[in-house]
Amino acid sequence: MALIFEKRRNIAYITINRPEAMNAMDPETYSELSEAWIEVRDDPDVWCSIITGAGDKSFSAGADLKKTIPREPEKWELWQTQNEQILNRGLEVWKPVIAAVNGYCLAGGMTLLLATDVRIAAEHATFGLSEVKRGILPGNGGTQRTIRQLPYPIAMWLLLSGERIDAEEALRHGLINDIVPMKDLMPEAERRAAVICENGPLAVRAIKELAVRSQSMSLEQGLRMEVMMQSMLKTTEDAKEGPRAFAEKRKANFRGE
Repeated sequence: MALIFEKRRNIAYITINRPEAMNAMDPETYSELSEAWIEVRDDPDVWCSIITGAGDKSFSAGADLKKTIPREPEKWELWQTQNEQILNRGLEVWKPVIAAVNGYCLAGGMTLLLATDVRIAAEHATFGLSEVKRGILPGNGGTQRTIRQLPYPIAMWLLLSGERIDAEEALRHGLINDIVPMKDLMPEAERRAAVICENGPLAVRAIKELAVRSQSMSLEQGLRMEVMMQSMLKTTEDAKEGPRAFAEKRKANFRGE
């Protein structure tokens, strides 16, 4: 299997499972990733997800060029915009996604990282957008999200040079949240997922959507959308349970209803 997909409690675990190829993604992997993200999006019992790579060397080295580049797509495929959507290529997943970066995070692995919400890296992780060295560009949002998430000169250097940065530099520029020893990588990702899952899941999704959409809306539009979302949330059972639990000095039992 190119991908391992598991669900435990309210957390979905997605593992790119091609360690022999540094978890490079071939067409089969992309297809399975699309199915996995749709499952995360559509399963009401999934409140958060964690994505990582198999082994301890690579999160993902990007697209498997030996299997993806030789095939020249048909011209009509340019308009198949909804075909096998993935997280970094148009699929809207409003549940939080945590990346556990266990090594090389390059090219398509980096563009996947840029579509996640919380990012934990092992000490030996390295990051880069190497596509320009192959005569192509960082697709699936690479040119779009890099410039939004990093300072302009840092983003442009990564995009134009294809050079890599280490975990310390990635942390310094705000690309990742934290660096931990490899043995602590998944426990820390799970800890953060558990913290998120203690909150009202509908509120979490509303917050993520508002925050993401705000990047392409005016402040006035964002404020209005925020009011609408809040009005909807106040009608939920979770919005009643939260204040009730606070008053009773106990942990809230949110159910996503």
